[in-house]
Amino acid sequence: MENNSRLLKLQNLILEYIDQQKGKVADRDETLNWERIHMASAGQLAWAMALERGADPDLAACAASIHDIGRITTGRKAGHAEAGYEPAKRLLAASCLFTEEEVEILAQAVKNHSSKDVIGTVIEEIVKDADVVDCCQHGFMSYYKPEVMERFYQWEAKCRGRE
Repeated sequence: MENNSRLLKLQNLILEYIDQQKGKVADRDETLNWERIHMASAGQLAWAMALERGADPDLAACAASIHDIGRITTGRKAGHAEAGYEPAKRLLAASCLFTEEEVEILAQAVKNHSSKDVIGTVIEEIVKDADVVDCCQHGFMSYYKPEVMERFYQWEAKCRGRE
């Protein structure tokens, strides 16, 4: 139960952070309501994906929950992954929920999650997959380049193979 508690505490901090961003960017690429939904549902997907892959589900869910902090901060999709690195580090460190090593793992996952064609750590790969699957299940399939959609199709094929 302790791991769930840490995830819920982080998600509450992210929701507070999102609330603080109201009115700071006039013309956002996505609404703050979308950011709230995506934060929670990507975290849920990452938890399940981590269990399936033998990774730490708590760390994966936390990484997926905070992965778009750059877009929350800037209001823009372009460059948001890299822009999220420092805000993620600050929020994670201030939360006192994570070790220094975990803060860096999570911040790197934020920074690298848009590089969908580059293989990263297991946590980074789970965040990338959770991001794509979550966006696709909410109707953003046309949003992505073909190489990104390949991630979704691979995940979908794996799911069908388990039926």
